Amino acid sequence: MSYEVVLQNKYYLRELIEGISLKDSLEQISYQGSVQLKVPPSFPGIEPGQEIRISGVPYGGGSGMVPLLNPGVVWECETQVKESKHMTVTVYDRTIYLAKSEDECLFPTGGTASQRLRKYATDWSIKLTSLPDTKTKLKKAVYRAQTLYNMIMADLKETVKAGGEMYVPRMTPAGLTLFQIGSNKKVWVLEQLEETTQNRTLEGTVTRVKVIGTEDQQENAPSKVLATASGQTAKYGVLQKIVQDENVKTASAAKKFAQSMLTGQGLTYTVTCADLNTVRAGDKVNLNGLNLIVTSVSHELGDPGHMTLELASSDDVKRRYFLDN
Repeated sequence: MSYEVVLQNKYYLRELIEGISLKDSLEQISYQGSVQLKVPPSFPGIEPGQEIRISGVPYGGGSGMVPLLNPGVVWECETQVKESKHMTVTVYDRTIYLAKSEDECLFPTGGTASQRLRKYATDWSIKLTSLPDTKTKLKKAVYRAQTLYNMIMADLKETVKAGGEMYVPRMTPAGLTLFQIGSNKKVWVLEQLEETTQNRTLEGTVTRVKVIGTEDQQENAPSKVLATASGQTAKYGVLQKIVQDENVKTASAAKKFAQSMLTGQGLTYTVTCADLNTVRAGDKVNLNGLNLIVTSVSHELGDPGHMTLELASSDDVKRRYFLDN
C-alpha cells in the first residue's frame, strides 16, 4: 500500500489498514480523516486525543511519502467485533481545537486578518508557519461567545468585502497558515473522469448593488445612497442587492464595497475521477479547459483511489463563502 498511518510517532499501522478516506471543505476549517483498521489481540489500543498522522506517496510525485494529514489528533474511535475486531478512527488536523473552542475577543480598528489569526493560534498553542499579509485593515470587532473558527471566518469575509483577496486557514506539517484560494502552483488537469454533473444558475447572482447609509432617517424619507455599482446587467438583467455596513461611511469606501458584492452566473460541478491525493479545498483545478475552485473534496485512498470533487467558479466561491451573510 502507498499509504501509512503512524500513531504516537511510534506505531506504524500499515499492515492493519483496511481503508482510508480524507475529506476537506471550504465550510470547515479542519481536514478530516477516517481510518478503518483490523485490530489484532496484541494491538496496544488507540485513544481519543492521541497524536496521529496519515502519509502517502503523492500522485505523480515519485516513491517517497509525504504527510497528507499531519499533525493530526485522534478524535473518535468506534469498535466493532464480528468474528474479528475492527475499528474506525476519526482523525482531524489540529485546527479542530479552533472549531470546537469558544471565546470572547475584542480587536481595535486597524489590524489585519493575518495579525488576528496569529493571536488565535498563540492563545490555543497552535504552531504557525509563515503567514501571508492579508493587507486589508479591519474595523473594530467585538466577538462575544462563539467559536474561534467563526471569528477567523468573520475576519476573512470582511477582508474580501473590503476588496481584499480570498483566504482560508489551512494546517500544514510546518504549522497553520492562510492559503489564498486558487494560488496553488501545481494546477491539476482532471482526467479519467467517471462522472460529471454541471449546474448553472442565476440564483444568487447580483448585477447591481446599492450601498445605503446607516444613519437614522426621518420618517417617510428614503435612505441615503452612498454608492451604486453595476455588473453584467445587459447579459443577465438587473438583479439588485441593497447593502449597508456601519463602517462604510465615505463614497469611495462604499463604491469599493459595492464592487465587491457583484457576482456573475453561478457555475458548479460535481466530478468523480481518479484520485489526486494532494488536492485540497480551495485549490484551483482544470476541467475541460476551465479553471475552477475545489469547494469540497472526498478522497478514497487506494491503489488506485477515487475522489469526488465539488467545483465552482471563483466568482461563485466569493459569493457563496465570503459575501453572503
